[in-house]
Amino acid sequence: MSKLILSAYWTKFASFFPRNVAPNTITLSGLGFVVFNFLTLLYYDYSYKGETGGASGPPQWVYFTWGIGLFLYQTFDACDGKQARKTGMAGPLGEMFDHGCDALNTTLEVILTLRALDLTRSWWGIASIVATAGSFYLTTWEEFHTGTLYLGVFSGPVEGILIVCCIYFITGIFGPSVWNLPLLSLPVLSTITSMEPLENLIPLSMHYLPMNIAFMIFGAFGLAFNIITAYGNVVTTLKKGQSVLLPLLRLMPFCVSVALHVAFASSPLAGKPKKDLVHSPLVLPYMCFWGLEFAHQVGRMITAHVTKTPFPYWDPMWVWIAIGALDGHARAIFGRAPLIQATPLGQNTFVMLSLAISLYSYGRFCYLVIKDITEYLGIACFTVRKKDSRGVWRNVWEIEAEKNQ
Repeated sequence: MSKLILSAYWTKFASFFPRNVAPNTITLSGLGFVVFNFLTLLYYDYSYKGETGGASGPPQWVYFTWGIGLFLYQTFDACDGKQARKTGMAGPLGEMFDHGCDALNTTLEVILTLRALDLTRSWWGIASIVATAGSFYLTTWEEFHTGTLYLGVFSGPVEGILIVCCIYFITGIFGPSVWNLPLLSLPVLSTITSMEPLENLIPLSMHYLPMNIAFMIFGAFGLAFNIITAYGNVVTTLKKGQSVLLPLLRLMPFCVSVALHVAFASSPLAGKPKKDLVHSPLVLPYMCFWGLEFAHQVGRMITAHVTKTPFPYWDPMWVWIAIGALDGHARAIFGRAPLIQATPLGQNTFVMLSLAISLYSYGRFCYLVIKDITEYLGIACFTVRKKDSRGVWRNVWEIEAEKNQ
């Protein structure tokens, strides 16, 4: 898709940006469209009830803005590299900044897509985060070992985003409830599956499989395919004598994070022990907390790749997540009430504090990385400037003009 159609569109679109616009500014602006979409979700359904849960909004026209915003994000994300080459600002800072924005977008789009599919407050949401974050982690892991960013015939940044845009537009026309209809009830599929001998071969449960659940199953197969493809690419680049198990060991941080988050998210709800955190309004801030922790995790990996430093196996945030999980399950593990999350107020405070800590931790990480790289390389992050031979900040085109004289 990107080679056949979108490449020409991206090239033309990138030509509209003047040379004094920094590529990282384009990247951040693109992420701004997605953040705006997320803010509209908070405005209309901050408790993340979904249509099935009785939420009155958002209006259907909002889903069109989500689709347009995501498409613009993809466009800006594709143009930042072209702008970097045009302005002479291509380098490791742009690569890491682009990865960071993509990591944040991954979680935000999962949250928005679940709302469009009417799958809020469910374990399908947790499964979606695992699948999409897992695919992104695999891509970064693959690049860490091979030095190349592989995008196959079907890739998340291109075809995956276009599919999500279509989901938003369909939801804008028919509403979220349309995704609760059985997949095989669609006119074409219904006609095909009612023919002999297909009608007798298809299990009865398949006739009642909702479209939104079918979409989740499709994502699971996509993740499995990405795992096999990524590992194959990594193995082919290993030098003679290198262990094929070492790359697999570097998948451990993601697996540990998933296990801890699932344990925390399954904590019984304070005051309602038969419900868990996933089936409550706390699931939305919790997914944001998970998303920020994930962005920090892959950010450290791509930083290690670019700077040729050791692979980051350990994540200090695991301690905090483990405390939340152990305290949430204190009654089942230790036979007593939780110390921190014994009351709704205590549980709400702990989850919101988790979100705040992850936001601060990731924000600090981004600030320090940007500061170190800009100072070391003598380049600006959000303006098209570099330090000249005398250490004076100047516009890039002025420095290049002097070199060409």
